[in-house]
Amino acid sequence: MLENHYYEGLVEAGCDEAGRGCLAGSVFAAAVILPPDYENELLNDSKKLTDRKRKQLREIIEHDAVDWAVGIVEPGEIDEINILNASILAMHRALDQLKVRPEAVIVDGNRFKPYRDLPYTTIVKGDGKYLSIAAASILAKTYRDDYMDRLAEDYPQYDWKCNKGYPTKKHRQAIRECGITPFHRRSFTLLPPEELTLDFEF
Repeated sequence: MLENHYYEGLVEAGCDEAGRGCLAGSVFAAAVILPPDYENELLNDSKKLTDRKRKQLREIIEHDAVDWAVGIVEPGEIDEINILNASILAMHRALDQLKVRPEAVIVDGNRFKPYRDLPYTTIVKGDGKYLSIAAASILAKTYRDDYMDRLAEDYPQYDWKCNKGYPTKKHRQAIRECGITPFHRRSFTLLPPEELTLDFEF
């Protein structure tokens, strides 16, 4: 089972984001505070779980957590401040919505900016090490997937129901054929540069 906490004796919020590497859609982040001594052997990095298992665990997390929240940064904001800053801002927005004030924050990855005056620690692959970060990864992933599924109803040609906005072959082919939507991130390389071909004379 994953570790229960990082900071001893503090109310600790775990944070993670979803959608950082996508070509389209908002980036989502979650913050989760779990009860002291909480145990759940099923919690793990959301990428290691099936879609069905993630949805089941989302209900359990929302029921069991002391508090939880989801923060969102939209594509236009991502283009203005870049995806790293947008991911951190989404985590800050999730923390802002918590009704229970955390006393410390643990974050998946290796980059974060101070949130208020709280101590924080970044943990590489933290979603596979700490329960609250794993819980945050599941909430961020499932809420973002639901959002992309809704967008896919209006833009079926991009196959967002399957790729969730990530740069698959089918997604990029649709960009070539149909152009971009208001939900595409214009600051991203939406299509790879065409290969340069040179004619050599022998």
